[in-house]
Amino acid sequence: MPKVALFNQSGSQVGDIELNDSVFGIEPHTHVLHEAVLMQRASMRQGTHKVKGRSEVRGGGRKPWRQKGTGRARQGSIRSPQWVGGGTVFGPTPRSYSYKLPKKVRRLALKSALSSKVQEESIFVLDSLAFDAPKTKDVVAMLNALNVDKKVLIVTAEKDETVVRSANNLKNVKVLTQSEVNVLDLLTHDKLILTKEAAEKAGEVLA
Repeated sequence: MPKVALFNQSGSQVGDIELNDSVFGIEPHTHVLHEAVLMQRASMRQGTHKVKGRSEVRGGGRKPWRQKGTGRARQGSIRSPQWVGGGTVFGPTPRSYSYKLPKKVRRLALKSALSSKVQEESIFVLDSLAFDAPKTKDVVAMLNALNVDKKVLIVTAEKDETVVRSANNLKNVKVLTQSEVNVLDLLTHDKLILTKEAAEKAGEVLA
């Protein structure tokens, strides 16, 4: 089982903790990670693009000239696609880009992302995380104590409004609960800070 150091909020090591081997100790599957990131990014797309087709463009109700005898090509409307100001053929319309991967694949991707953090030694486990009041400086002090100066993802077992509000003003810090953890956030943040309770819960749920 992978063993990592257990810290307190002051940045002092208070012991070690053994993480679930089937969640935090597997060989990361890079292809599955790639597929999971593509799925998440596709689901984030708004898909609100829109152009007007031939039936939606204003004007063009009258035939521009008679069918025969003018020497010009026959035309039925000045809003046909070949005309300037005409409708667009097969243009984009509002749609959803989201799709889903199989449950086992999503779970493997999540375990791969967590295991990669352990292998890179980019994970910190705290015995507890609690603040008396929502204060940004308390989060900054904790990060400085842990010597973390990059993008960091903080994961708690349950939603703690005080922790969330304390980190809101820090652009490089994001707070999630264990049930909200996802592959994209794990990979885009350089460091992962887990509470002991969240680490144990993740080990039980994903095992």
